[in-house]
Amino acid sequence: MPELTLATAVLPRAEWQARESVHSERADALTADWRVRVQRGEKHPIEDFLFTYYPFKPRLLRRWHPGAGVQLADAVGLDRAEWRWYRATGDGIVVDAAGFLAEKAASVDFMEKLLSRTAARVGQFGCFGLHEWAMVYRQVENRHPVPLRLGQAGTDEVVESHHIGCSHFDAFRFFTPAAVPLNRLQPTRDTSPNLEQPGCLHAGMDVYKWAIKLGPLVPGEVLLDSFQLARDIRWLDMRASPYDMAPWGADPVAIETPEGKAEYVRQQRAFAERSNALRARLVAAIRAAV
Repeated sequence: MPELTLATAVLPRAEWQARESVHSERADALTADWRVRVQRGEKHPIEDFLFTYYPFKPRLLRRWHPGAGVQLADAVGLDRAEWRWYRATGDGIVVDAAGFLAEKAASVDFMEKLLSRTAARVGQFGCFGLHEWAMVYRQVENRHPVPLRLGQAGTDEVVESHHIGCSHFDAFRFFTPAAVPLNRLQPTRDTSPNLEQPGCLHAGMDVYKWAIKLGPLVPGEVLLDSFQLARDIRWLDMRASPYDMAPWGADPVAIETPEGKAEYVRQQRAFAERSNALRARLVAAIRAAV
């Protein structure tokens, strides 16, 4: 990758500290329920996914970065100046994009390729969230301690009466053995850049994963927008699943019916637009660092 360019923008101390404060307050609000549940030892089958499957600490969400190519004025001597991946420049500091890229070049290249290719593809909107159904197909013991809305026989019937076309490896790898051959695609980790497409809910949630892995290259506002997108998608993912989520305030999107399919696709298209907008912002953040 090319060397880091000079900072192209300077934020006065009052401005960047104000943005930092707004960011931390927003992050605290987004993680408040999770933190309370942890203290109480309570579980939530919808939102816990954002902190267990994606094993990132809430404190990482709380840490605001300006992104690459932005100088934070009058920051020398502050705690932030000692953070990893920052370096001093004059009386301010900037993200040490060169150092970050030197250590993580292969990973950043992979992420840029995946994000760009996914955004460029035409979204597919005929999966109807059947990946979650395939994860419990002909299963004796379910992945979540939550009853199946249609029971096991009814769930199996829905799977058998539909065509499954899951393109996302990290969903496909949880299919039951009986469901694996029913999927018309057989994604692997290596084929992800060639298969992922913006209509996929899990690919949309993963935008958050890529944002947090890109660390200081990504402006804090983009990170929190990505987290919020993942949370919104997760609710649809579980509302359209075979599980009975009503006790957690999640009315079902009954994808076994024409009306449920139409509602799923309507929301799926909206999430595809949001996820592609964020993919563009992440790719822009990567390119601002080189």
